[in-house]
Amino acid sequence: MAVPSETTRIEAFSDGVFAIAITLLVLDLKVPHDAPDGHTLAQRLLAQWPAYLAFLTSFATILIMWINHHRIFTLVGRSDDRLLFYNGLLLLGVTVVPFPTSLVAEYLRRDGARSAALVFNATYIYIALMFNLLWRTAAVNDRLLHHDADRTAVRAIFDAYRYGPVWYVLAFATAFVSVTGSLLLNLALAVYFAWPANRA
Repeated sequence: MAVPSETTRIEAFSDGVFAIAITLLVLDLKVPHDAPDGHTLAQRLLAQWPAYLAFLTSFATILIMWINHHRIFTLVGRSDDRLLFYNGLLLLGVTVVPFPTSLVAEYLRRDGARSAALVFNATYIYIALMFNLLWRTAAVNDRLLHHDADRTAVRAIFDAYRYGPVWYVLAFATAFVSVTGSLLLNLALAVYFAWPANRA
């Protein structure tokens, strides 16, 4: 049975995890050092484009995850153990994101690029599934929602999340054809999930 309680502590703790994860991403952006190859600093900076692409994709995705997490909790009025558990599993995925980001940044132009992209995409499949579990445990039959929750927003989140894992599975499969294409699809998904929850 759901126990009425404030969800402020859940959001505050989650915000801290999101903030740490998104900050760790910058560690993969390295300052180029002098090398005997004769390349200029500009050339060495441009050569690090895989790190920039991985950083941008993961930064955008974590940012949008944080926004959507906030959207969920504007509609959730109570918490229970199930909500806490699924929120924790979601945060597990969020904390892992810097690792596959580092893999992609390191291996995108080397042997192992596909494996790195598969790990990257598998992480986002897991996160999409956890978002669904978190939302459904709160929203199915209005278990934990505010009694006056915006019905349009509730329906919009159900519609958006329903096929989220499927799209990320598609990005996973795309890695077998094009590693860069799979990363760009992840970036496109971040843009899609950034749309307002009450979109038509």
